[in-house]
Amino acid sequence: MGKNFIWVLFILLFVLHQDIWWWNDASLVLGFMPIGLAFHAGFSIVCAILGWAAIKFAWPHDLEEFAEEDGEKEGSI
Repeated sequence: MGKNFIWVLFILLFVLHQDIWWWNDASLVLGFMPIGLAFHAGFSIVCAILGWAAIKFAWPHDLEEFAEEDGEKEGSI
């Protein structure tokens, strides 16, 4: 999974967040939760998973190593 795939998923979730298809739907999920609220509950879980995947697979580790090396140089003065 690369950075481009993470960006594609991010853009897809950005578009899906505008859930206009359920604005006028009064259906209930599990007998008590409006379908729009259920969608956003699931959406929040998917966003959390995407955040984890972005950190796990697309985090710029080379920049992090560069910052750590720079901090070691300053500490040795």
